[in-house]
Amino acid sequence: MKNLARLAIVAVSTGLVAPATISAALAQSSGMAHTVVVGGQAMYPNKSIVANAVNSGDHTTLVAAVKAAGLVDALSGKGPFTVFAPTNEAFGDLPAGTVETLVKPENKPALTKILTYHVVSGDYTTAALKHIIHAGGGKATLKTLEGGTLHFMMNGPNNIVVEDGKGGMADITISDVKQSNGVIQVIDHVLMPA
Repeated sequence: MKNLARLAIVAVSTGLVAPATISAALAQSSGMAHTVVVGGQAMYPNKSIVANAVNSGDHTTLVAAVKAAGLVDALSGKGPFTVFAPTNEAFGDLPAGTVETLVKPENKPALTKILTYHVVSGDYTTAALKHIIHAGGGKATLKTLEGGTLHFMMNGPNNIVVEDGKGGMADITISDVKQSNGVIQVIDHVLMPA
């Protein structure tokens, strides 16, 4: 471990490797729970969903929306929660002006409805999702904190697809990002309730 740490210092100081990459590698080699890099930053399993998400360069829009909706405390709570976290690119695929309109104070109820639609109670890893999909004959349904439902199915042996209330589809692109109060599943589209 000492030799790995020395090598890491040299790699970072010479600019050969990004500090986040080294942090994740050191965490994994030291026997810590599985650490995943999302948005260029290590997501540590001993931190909460919000504490990790604020560091992800791929989720700045989601974090801003969570703050605007006043959901920071709720998503920092005990849980467990599974958050299907759209990337900045996913938010960028929405019609022009949608995000800017949603984060306005007068639209807080609509924003809260959309964000809580991306959260389910429980710790749904991909293994758990695959199990309920297979148990459900190829499709599974989970109730969101918003009160609506998300549908899950397989697209090939490993890819899990999420279908929202309007028939939109999202792929889980980075899976099983463990948190102290649940798990984040990174998705490539914003989910919309019916």
